[in-house]
Amino acid sequence: MTERLTDVAWLLDLAGVFVFAVSGALTAVRQKLDVVGLVVLAEITGLGGGIVRDLMIGAVPPAAFTSLGYVLVPLAASALVFFWHPHVQRLMPGIMLFDAAGLGLFCTTGTVKALAFGLSPLHAVLLGTITAVGGGALRDLLSGQIPAVLYDRQLYALPALLGAAAVAATDAAGLHGDGVTAGAAVLAFGLRVLAMRYGWRAPRPRGVSD
Repeated sequence: MTERLTDVAWLLDLAGVFVFAVSGALTAVRQKLDVVGLVVLAEITGLGGGIVRDLMIGAVPPAAFTSLGYVLVPLAASALVFFWHPHVQRLMPGIMLFDAAGLGLFCTTGTVKALAFGLSPLHAVLLGTITAVGGGALRDLLSGQIPAVLYDRQLYALPALLGAAAVAATDAAGLHGDGVTAGAAVLAFGLRVLAMRYGWRAPRPRGVSD
């Protein structure tokens, strides 16, 4: 992996932190939490998946505790939503679109980092998926909701899994570059948005209905 790709992956990671933090902050607004709750949800949603990823691959202390950017980016997202949340919600309808963007960004950067630490493609895919869904799961738990990953309605974990698999597959084929990482992120994001638009759902056990 080239240094340039490392830099791009880092920037995409920060972008994922930002959009997930916006998602967490908008959830706080919807739940009528105060500024403390808003910042907590923004930080947890933005950083939770990456912290879990780094702990699992032995990258300690996690990047969230070694780079100032990982702390300041969620704070910037918190300030944006705190002062201008009506405008944020109008420009990008709702929490779910930001969540989908974070999902796509984190599943790819998590997989890239796992591969860089020498994990097998299969384990890198699993860790990339965990990176993508971890922050959202913590956000949902703290805000009193059932984590979306547990029932995967309108496809949540599956787009992340496919995005991570695309990164691992292209890496195994010897294909590297900025476009690979960004393209896989767009793939996961697009699948999540289409699932929300058309109501695609993961299958339930036989005989179980709504």
